[in-house]
Amino acid sequence: MDLRRSEIFSPSLGLRLLLLFFYALAGSVAEQEAENLSGLSPNPEKAIFVVRENGTTCLMAEFAAKFIVPYDVWASNYVDLITEQAYIPLSRGAEEQGKCGSNESELHISWMDKAYTLRLYFVKEGRNTSQGPEAWWKMNKIQFVYDSSERTYFKDAVNPGKHTSTTRHLSALVTPAGKSYECQAQQTISLITTDHQKYVVLLLSEVRLQPFDISSDFVFSEEHKCPVDQREQLEETLPLVLGLILGLVIVITLGVYHIHLKMTANQVQIPRDRSEYKHMG
Repeated sequence: MDLRRSEIFSPSLGLRLLLLFFYALAGSVAEQEAENLSGLSPNPEKAIFVVRENGTTCLMAEFAAKFIVPYDVWASNYVDLITEQAYIPLSRGAEEQGKCGSNESELHISWMDKAYTLRLYFVKEGRNTSQGPEAWWKMNKIQFVYDSSERTYFKDAVNPGKHTSTTRHLSALVTPAGKSYECQAQQTISLITTDHQKYVVLLLSEVRLQPFDISSDFVFSEEHKCPVDQREQLEETLPLVLGLILGLVIVITLGVYHIHLKMTANQVQIPRDRSEYKHMG
């Protein structure tokens, strides 16, 4: 009996148990940690989410989001159905979960006791070209789950309950690998429901997002602006550039004219009529 007890509590077994403990602890640390940092934004409609893996930031997202959800209610005669619209903003107090990968990443956001859940899916792709390999990432799927029995945004919905809406063949926010996506302009994305074939509209604005290749903790990489922002920036800078060019043309013209006057004034006027020579001398 004593021999068995000494074997059970032997130093080698204790060391193995200690290693197993640290291995389990390391495994728990290696899991993704998700943080809602929306309170850091001065914009009450803007949400900030960060996913970290092994103590390092692997996904960052900042955006303002609102959903326009159609739903049926009874008409005043309680016979016909009419369609109303619920306007559902993304709550700053939302809970989040994240998943980081080398080629696939996800961000799941839930709020109001999971009555609403937004799931964003990202993928990184690449190809070989004549100029070398090219890589980029994009958002390839959005899913929105909502509960029409929730009374804050849905008023007397017919057949209330959970509904799921999903994008089809989505390819949005296309960005070169290693960069973050930025778009201040509002973007509209349609999702179709699986029950009544109705469309849910997602309005995204003030977006700054990067699901891959974050080189510095809590810091976005160089931004890749969306086409709308690029056009707006061009429209803002074009008048300034044209004004500078026009001012430069005016300065050059005045300079040439001044030089011309100075050269003309210094020229000696030679008399053309012989009678004028008698006054010279």
